[in-house]
Amino acid sequence: MLHDALRKSATHRRNARSAVALAVASTLLGAPLALAPANPAFAQARPTNLADLVDAVAEAVVNISATQTVDDKDSAAPDLPKGTPFDEMFEEFFKNHGINPQPRARRAQSLGSGFVIDPSGIVITNNHVIGDANDIVVIFTDGRKLKATVVGKDSKVDVAVLKVESDKPLKTVNFGDSGKMRVGDGVMAVGNPFGLGETVTAGIISARNRNIDSGPYDDFLQTDASINKGNSGGPLFNLQGEVIGINTAILSPSGGSIGIGFATPSATVVPVIAQLREFHETRRGWLGVRIQPVDDTIADSLNLGSARGALIAGIDAKGPAKPAGLMAGDVIVKFDGQEVKESRDLPRLVASMPVGREVEVVVVRNGQELTKTVTLGRLEDGEQKTALATEGNDALQPDAVAKALGMEFSALSAEARKTFKIKDSVKGVVVTSVDPGSAAADRGLRAGDVIEEVNHQAVEHPGDVARAIDSAKTDSKKPALLLVSNGDGEVRFVAVPVN
Repeated sequence: MLHDALRKSATHRRNARSAVALAVASTLLGAPLALAPANPAFAQARPTNLADLVDAVAEAVVNISATQTVDDKDSAAPDLPKGTPFDEMFEEFFKNHGINPQPRARRAQSLGSGFVIDPSGIVITNNHVIGDANDIVVIFTDGRKLKATVVGKDSKVDVAVLKVESDKPLKTVNFGDSGKMRVGDGVMAVGNPFGLGETVTAGIISARNRNIDSGPYDDFLQTDASINKGNSGGPLFNLQGEVIGINTAILSPSGGSIGIGFATPSATVVPVIAQLREFHETRRGWLGVRIQPVDDTIADSLNLGSARGALIAGIDAKGPAKPAGLMAGDVIVKFDGQEVKESRDLPRLVASMPVGREVEVVVVRNGQELTKTVTLGRLEDGEQKTALATEGNDALQPDAVAKALGMEFSALSAEARKTFKIKDSVKGVVVTSVDPGSAAADRGLRAGDVIEEVNHQAVEHPGDVARAIDSAKTDSKKPALLLVSNGDGEVRFVAVPVN
């Protein structure tokens, strides 16, 4: 049977090679290609003729020149000692040789793309295209150059809203629904790559929901439509001529397109643009929790069944989550009716909600699902890192030492706080050493970390940790769930196997 199978496989490969050879020969000879797709439904979705589409949207796509005046420190003379007998000699030398010992201002220029969404002169681009520019000029396809002012900008989703004054209504494009885009759908990018001017490229959506660690709300559309430097801020169109993304980044070892580009979805930027136009700033929802991902080990320790949701590692004392009854150790699995598949989903969902809105939050606590109602606050610029509010504890713990799970623990004495630079507000038991080959070391625990809880039980003395871990060993299938703080009070959960 095996011999027959191998013979059939070899025959199949020969037939396939013959078919490919026939297709190539027919193409080279100019004869009509006899082969057809086995199923026309799976024909390539890449667009082929986009002339009408380009004509419909091209006037609304613009080039953007942003100029910033900066000090050119490299042009300055080296620092020389002052108050010496040689001061006048040095000044005369610089003067005779045309050297200015002071830094000279120079103009740094960046080029990008954008598009008009309102005939009155509202232009959208990336925040990184304009940066802190002193002078922004929008260049239209007919050659007109109009100075722009900044209505508002947001670095978190990398979008900026500009305003130009025009003596006639401007051609515009509309946003489409990026949520309807599927992998394989055809798209077209229009922009200003390498400063060449209006350039059109086409391709397909090659992936969705990409996280490239560029910001807290990453959810990029990935495309193989050529995107290069200078395309930033330009529109990514669907085949109906709607903007379903803003071309933002590329993956490239050389600086040029290798067929992997990223666009911020319209679903992400449209609410932000509306806020920037109305308030000239963002007004995002705020839950007031510090979260971390849920891995398989943590999921097992919390009886989740599978790794999902966002684990609450800390609660802001002044945030809306605390009065709503959310607690550290809860796993948020649904927010306002939408499933939270992984931790990075939650910040994006919360930020998209208006300030003051009441939302239902479903959490898993002790293996049971609970529903809490939270009235969202407002996320201010300085609130990205949430600190746990804890009361100071100046009392010294006795000098006791214990060991468990490859770690050695000590009381949080004044000397230990000084040695490991631990704030007075941090409570618990300090880790003084970690065996290199232990499971604790594999999970990132190190000397100077502070164990605050073991399996949701607060610990104050080294013996508390050891006893709690011994108790956890009675259920050898479950790891010990440690609430671990660094010296600044930033906490995280770590699940460590006890067997």
